[in-house]
Amino acid sequence: MAVSPRAPRALELARTLVGFNTVSANSNLDLIHCIRDVLAPLGVKCRLSYNAERTKANLFATLGEGKPAGIVLSGHTDTVPWDGQDWSVDPLGGVVRDGRLYGRGSADMKGFIATAVAHAQLFLESDAPFALHFAFSYEEEIGCFGVKELIADLREAGIAPLACIVGEPTSMVPAIAHKGVYRYRCCVRGKEAHSSLTPQSVNAIEMAARVVGRVRDLAEGFEREEPRYDGFDVPFSTASVGQFHGGIADNVVPRDAEFRYEFRDLPTADARAMQEQVVAYARSLEPAMQKVAPDTGIRFETICEIPSFLGSADDAVTRLAMRLAGEPRTTQVAFGTEAGIFKGAGIRTVVCGPGSIRQAHQPDEYVSLEQLLRCQAFMEGLAEVRGL
Repeated sequence: MAVSPRAPRALELARTLVGFNTVSANSNLDLIHCIRDVLAPLGVKCRLSYNAERTKANLFATLGEGKPAGIVLSGHTDTVPWDGQDWSVDPLGGVVRDGRLYGRGSADMKGFIATAVAHAQLFLESDAPFALHFAFSYEEEIGCFGVKELIADLREAGIAPLACIVGEPTSMVPAIAHKGVYRYRCCVRGKEAHSSLTPQSVNAIEMAARVVGRVRDLAEGFEREEPRYDGFDVPFSTASVGQFHGGIADNVVPRDAEFRYEFRDLPTADARAMQEQVVAYARSLEPAMQKVAPDTGIRFETICEIPSFLGSADDAVTRLAMRLAGEPRTTQVAFGTEAGIFKGAGIRTVVCGPGSIRQAHQPDEYVSLEQLLRCQAFMEGLAEVRGL
């Protein structure tokens, strides 16, 4: 299957972007510079906002300088790793076979980014009364850190877009809701002792286990009592512990223990209130711990806070996405995106992009060429929009 002659570079550029190893632990600058170099001959200026080490950057570009701020096409440039996965093709090879583009990030979400950038000339020639914008971020996969810097940079520059389309893989069906993702680390400091002298110790693992039990109690409460939100695979908020570490030997009462856990909250729930319940329970354990050893205690660290997203089928940007995608319906997605952050910044937002989340993060990740063609038709229609 060939790409449409309207954008012959879409697939070529997607293969190029897949070839950059932008696993979240790595720099994304080569990819960002590639996009900047594609846009520069068109006269498009790019704003780069960096992380503290200046090893990663967001890219924001306006197509239609002088027009009022308009619609943002948003995508993240980082990917998850593929260590230990059984791939039949090179994860960075950009292999095209059997109507599919294979490679890490092909669906999530370099196919969308490439298709958007390949239509830059068309957007520049558009008679739309507002500008179109590209917003490509870093570190979405580990906490949506880059987009927060990007939005802060836009505020500082006085740029206030009308709406945002986040191109995560939704099979080109506009999504109007997803849960939030809130992750925390709990670190317990106890007092070690020989295991024959347990009354003289504070067992960090046992104290941590009590807090883990509280997280589990909350999870069971959500499943039992929380009002259902139809449309989600799991129609209530969840809580789970993902990692636990502690102890050095069987006969040493452990001084230290650590575990990580997360909440995935419905758009109608409050993850920070959930976390407050965990912290309050931990604080109730500390007096007994400190009676044995004053320097014991429990502390918490925030790993990431990705807010839930709740749009509307009646919102103008959602109706636009439905029309451009040729879809009569909307959907909800189980995974987190940057959409809640854009909406929290006062920007009307919808999630819509090529490929399926079922292929993302998997070995032999792919996006079908049919999905890329649908995304291309979406971009061509967007260039003809006359109002929002």
